[in-house]
Amino acid sequence: MKEIRSEKAPKPVAPYSQGILYGDLIFVSGQLGIEPDSGELLTDFKEQSLRALENLREVVEAAGGSRCSIVRLTVYLTDIEKFKEFNEVYSEFFKRCPVKPTRVAVGVKELPLGAQVEVECIAVRG
Repeated sequence: MKEIRSEKAPKPVAPYSQGILYGDLIFVSGQLGIEPDSGELLTDFKEQSLRALENLREVVEAAGGSRCSIVRLTVYLTDIEKFKEFNEVYSEFFKRCPVKPTRVAVGVKELPLGAQVEVECIAVRG
């Protein structure tokens, strides 16, 4: 088991690893729509969603994977009514991948830092 860190993704907001490599499996902690350089949470829902996915990708790539090697994605939304908007961002983000990840979306009451969306994943290295 090896800890994965990416300087291109935001630093964790609590005591956890950005990701863990276990064999060829990459487990990535929940990522918010935080700009890595400034540490600021974006406010626009679609921008926050894309940034969260980009942060996730950065951790996956640091472990030797790619956006197309993500096999499972979990999405947490504070407003399930924005599911369609998230799908628009998600479709664009994964449009070049021949197979889309399996996925679950969950409506939640709150997320850290007042975020509207959080994403976590399991990916495969290589």
